[in-house]
Amino acid sequence: MLGYAVTGVVRSAAQPVGGGWYYDRIDWWKHFLSVPAPRVMVLQDVDETPGFGAFVGAVHANIAAALECVGCLTNGAVRDLPAIEALGFHVFAGGLSPSHSYAHIVEWGRDVEIGGQRFAPGDLVHGDVHGVQTVPLEVAARVPEIVEELEAQERELFALCRSREFSLQALSDAFDRLRK
Repeated sequence: MLGYAVTGVVRSAAQPVGGGWYYDRIDWWKHFLSVPAPRVMVLQDVDETPGFGAFVGAVHANIAAALECVGCLTNGAVRDLPAIEALGFHVFAGGLSPSHSYAHIVEWGRDVEIGGQRFAPGDLVHGDVHGVQTVPLEVAARVPEIVEELEAQERELFALCRSREFSLQALSDAFDRLRK
């Protein structure tokens, strides 16, 4: 998953002050358009116990995907995983909940914190099977080049480790070559 953060604060343990469905906040959805695509929802659940209810499920995932959002990161809960997976929408969540309970958006467009990491609106967010992190915008264009270089170095080390020529001296020599 790679996209620019659309940040928000959510709750689900108490009813929202205003009425309406938990997903009908057109003002929230319009805010998505202020962040470049592709987008990632980054939602901090501020309930005393995050994940009481799931803010993101099939409805939010489908609307977000239509707005060029590729996934969601939240310390709260999600639901409707089969439908979300079929959509190809990525989720990184603190847990699962069978209900949306009183899920609602409280505010958006400000810094949020999830798992001790701060996310600002527009941050470049990368997620894979190992977790989620931000990529500094000033180095983002260089990431493919750096990845290619690191993968080439790893291939060299792996080949050495599997070869009959492996020895600690050969490993040390390979490290010396790679440091240059």
